[in-house]
Amino acid sequence: MLRCRVALMLWLFMLLGAALHGGLGTFRWSYVVAAAALAFAYVAATTVNDIADEGIDRVNHPADRGRPLVSGDASTRDLRLLHRVAIAGALVCGAALGPAGLVAAALSVAIGRAYSLPPPRISYRTYAAPAVLGVAYVLIPFGLGVLAAGGSAGRSDAVLAAALYALFLARINLKDFRDREGDALFGRPTLLLRFGKEVTCAVSAGALAAGDVLLLAAVRPTLAVAAVWQVFFVAIAWELRVLWRAPTDRQEQIAIGTGARMGNGLLLAVLGCLLLRGQDAPDADQILFVLALALAFGAGFWALASRPDQVVVGYKG
Repeated sequence: MLRCRVALMLWLFMLLGAALHGGLGTFRWSYVVAAAALAFAYVAATTVNDIADEGIDRVNHPADRGRPLVSGDASTRDLRLLHRVAIAGALVCGAALGPAGLVAAALSVAIGRAYSLPPPRISYRTYAAPAVLGVAYVLIPFGLGVLAAGGSAGRSDAVLAAALYALFLARINLKDFRDREGDALFGRPTLLLRFGKEVTCAVSAGALAAGDVLLLAAVRPTLAVAAVWQVFFVAIAWELRVLWRAPTDRQEQIAIGTGARMGNGLLLAVLGCLLLRGQDAPDADQILFVLALALAFGAGFWALASRPDQVVVGYKG
């Protein structure tokens, strides 16, 4: 139930919070505890969501081993037991980080339950669903990273957190394309189903642009580093254009996945620059790092974009 790609994203946001305060230069057990708290909270969320959305998952993820109710690998009783264990683990790990950590872990668990369960059932609320997920997936992990590094939140934290939140919104709204069939069948009023592809892509593009501006304001990289970062943003924007014009579901998923990979590269570039800055590395080292990363992710981007017929879309198992 700890779906690796999402768990890695949560931990990446946590590390960005720690790196902004010069953390990660030395090992701290608090990083391990914070990562465990996020993992437990996420398992608590996925278990309750799988129970609530079993019918939708049978349509959207018919052969996905990551959905054990659908695959038959687990029962509802199994997931309920795991849900309770995960809640306990999240609260214990949060408490180990102090009162603020306990509050953050409890809030994450509460959001996971409110997202899937009535009466709030936030997943069925068009505007609230992505906004609330951003709190659980970005702001809480980022805050735990600051806490684990022994820092105190300030203006720079708020601006960077806002940038990451905007970038997350640009990505999470596109999840509706993947789940469109089941959402329509069960009456989930997502942004895509209510307003269509053009509006959904426009909202994601606006959030991407806002994230770009806020990220530059928060980190204030050198001009050369900022220019390389723009390569990632341009690639993501290009894939949004491809998505907007894509005539088939498969082409939509390839565009979304390719753009998401470039988003991962961007976050790694930001993390690397913060780590190098924390070690007083010269500007030349930061430039070399982001160039190498841009070349690596650019090669992957080109491979996917130039051979879309060979891409495997694996989200349905």
